[in-house]
Amino acid sequence: MRCFLRAVLLAALALGAAALPLRSQKQNHPKPAPEEPSTYQPPAAWKSVEIGNYYLRKRDYPGALSRFKEAVQTDPHYPGGYLGMGKVYDKLGFKEKALEAYRQYLDLLPSTKDALEAKDVQKAVARLEKEVPPVRKSSRRSPTGR
Repeated sequence: MRCFLRAVLLAALALGAAALPLRSQKQNHPKPAPEEPSTYQPPAAWKSVEIGNYYLRKRDYPGALSRFKEAVQTDPHYPGGYLGMGKVYDKLGFKEKALEAYRQYLDLLPSTKDALEAKDVQKAVARLEKEVPPVRKSSRRSPTGR
C-alpha cells in the first residue's frame, strides 16, 4: 500500500512540475482600452431639489444650498430650486439673497394662480422687504461739483 501511495504522490508531483512552465509563460492577451474618466452629470433639477429639501430638513444648510444651486444650474426655469435657495438664504440670514430668490420663484411659477396660492412665500417676501432697506442710488455729487 505504501508503494502505491508513493507512486501516486510521485506522479502528482511530476504532473505539477510539468505544468509549472506553462503557467509562468506570459500570455499575450490584448489589454482593454482604458476607460475615459466620466464627467459628473448632475441629476435632474427636481431630484436636486428633493435632495436639497432632505438636507434642509436635517438643517444641513450648506448641503441644501449646494443642491438648490445645482438645480438652478441644471434647469434655470425650474422654480423649486429658487424656492429652496430662498429658504436656505433666509435661515442663514442673507436677507437680500433670500428676497431675490423668492421673487425669482414667484416669477417662474407657471400661472398667476400658482403665485397667488404661494402664501408662505408671499409672507416671506413681505417680511424681507420690511427688513431689507431698498437700495438707493448714490446722491453724491461728482468730484468736479457738477
